[in-house]
Amino acid sequence: MTVSIVGCGMTDVGEHWSRGIGELAEEAGRLALEDAGLAQVEALYIGNAYGATFNQQTQLGPLIAHQLGLGGIEAYTCEAGDASGGVALRSGWLAVAAGAVRSALVLGVEKSTDTVGPARATARAVSLDADYETVNGATMTAMAGLLMRRYMHENQVELHQFEGFSVNAHRNGARNSLAMYRNQLRAGAFAKAPMLAEPVSLFDSAPDADGAAAVVLVAEDMASDLVPRPITVCGSAVATACLTLQERREPLRLDAVQASAALALAQAGLEMDDIDVFELHDAYTILTTLALEAMGLSEAGAGWRWAAEGGARIARDGDKPISTFGGLKSRGNPSGATGLYQAVEASLQLRGEAGENQVLGAKHAITQSVGGLGATVATHVLSASGD
Repeated sequence: MTVSIVGCGMTDVGEHWSRGIGELAEEAGRLALEDAGLAQVEALYIGNAYGATFNQQTQLGPLIAHQLGLGGIEAYTCEAGDASGGVALRSGWLAVAAGAVRSALVLGVEKSTDTVGPARATARAVSLDADYETVNGATMTAMAGLLMRRYMHENQVELHQFEGFSVNAHRNGARNSLAMYRNQLRAGAFAKAPMLAEPVSLFDSAPDADGAAAVVLVAEDMASDLVPRPITVCGSAVATACLTLQERREPLRLDAVQASAALALAQAGLEMDDIDVFELHDAYTILTTLALEAMGLSEAGAGWRWAAEGGARIARDGDKPISTFGGLKSRGNPSGATGLYQAVEASLQLRGEAGENQVLGAKHAITQSVGGLGATVATHVLSASGD
């Protein structure tokens, strides 16, 4: 059964000191339900990565369902690190596609900024291997630094050559009223920024943030009765790779990106050249670089070239528009919610409702949500109705 997105909602991304995780989720959920013109759905699937460590809160299913007035329905949390939102979308898609439910609300939420300093890095480190990485003090940013250093060494690339990825993200995020950071980056600032885990700098790493986003999924035969422009989820796939970098045969190849993208495109009956919008998981520029290579958009060792000339080729009017609302880097990274932000942003592009961020003539989009450093990857292909 074909699955359609008929409702979208998202909160602004930032530091929501006065609001709890349930309140953020409720706002996004209500916006999505109102957008779809529905008061009730049959199931609720929640993407959340760090509720247990950031908020000392699990059992988000009944908590959020009750706050939305959806008590009694099937509701539970999906966890896969920063890919949690993408995995939740996959779960909702599977349920509707299989006919188990006719309608579902898929919601991603994260409330991270109440945890500050080293405690936040420790809380996020549960996405790494506890026995061999975190026990030795590893953090996500430190491991990304090791990956980036290896890539730079093998391919003779200098730090400033990644700059265009962040410049492009901030250029787009400056036009997004819900983005956490709407400043644009000056040329040359990227490599001069304070180091977090060399060579990963402050202008390379996406900021942790609070936020929630949601979509309403329904069976296709319901969609046209609800909204004028339903979006078809025509491809959905999740793949995994070894959790630890040191155990991967080729650490600089993101096998789960390649596998999930190939599966999702095959389901959709599309080629990579058919895709008009790419919402990639740019938590670090090295992940964007390696994702472009894994998806076949660049040869191995040459993905960084997409960042040339301030990211001109990945701009809204470029060859392959990426991070059209600012991506994780400028919009902010509310971890388990990022996959749903991507789904909402891609849907707005395909509806023609992206405002200043609109990619003209967009018909097909890819969203890709990555847990860890490529350990879990959820890829979805979305298409405008009638395409």
